[in-house]
Amino acid sequence: MNNKINTILFDLDGTLINTNELIISSFLHTLECYYPGRYKREDVIPFMGPSLYETFSSINLEKTEEMVHTYREYNIANHDSLVKEFEGVFETVQTLKEKGFKLGIVSTKMYDVILKGLNLTNLHSFFDCIIGLDHVEKPKPDPEAIYKALDLLNSSHDEAIMVGDNYHDILGGKNAGTKTAGVSWSIKGKEYLQSFNPDFMLNHMSDLLPILGVEKQ
Repeated sequence: MNNKINTILFDLDGTLINTNELIISSFLHTLECYYPGRYKREDVIPFMGPSLYETFSSINLEKTEEMVHTYREYNIANHDSLVKEFEGVFETVQTLKEKGFKLGIVSTKMYDVILKGLNLTNLHSFFDCIIGLDHVEKPKPDPEAIYKALDLLNSSHDEAIMVGDNYHDILGGKNAGTKTAGVSWSIKGKEYLQSFNPDFMLNHMSDLLPILGVEKQ
């Protein structure tokens, strides 16, 4: 359908790797330290996606830095025990790499923690560039991170697709002029993501292959 696309940019959390339980427990741990008994699981799901600074500054501007530190300390300590793989991701990404597609990560996570997730799930070797929160001044949905990835991959926006599980992935791709694909396994739900009008909706990561003109294995 879109043989013209030769570059695929992926969000990490909730898209390639299942960090949902890690992120939820990190938020709950942090908020319990500062606001005991106030936040429950369903309260923190809306915080998933935007940068930590954006989230915590909306809760307590004065203690934002402190809360980010508390979150990251817990998150890194519990990373490997709580992060899981999504079915079909490894095989699909491997196929795309073998077929010569240019692959990049564009995340609102810090670079060193992105590497932890990629190494844990053996995905690291497939990606030609990784853009983390510490590489940009403005995270998604601002297009800066996507533009940086496209520059590093020597690609243009009209030959790229941004794949993600949250609104800022879809809007970031639209703002950068790429095609966009949402993933139905988003913790916020397929319908929520569909409301941002991605060009494609993936029910399984392998659904990317026919979109890109590649036969499913």
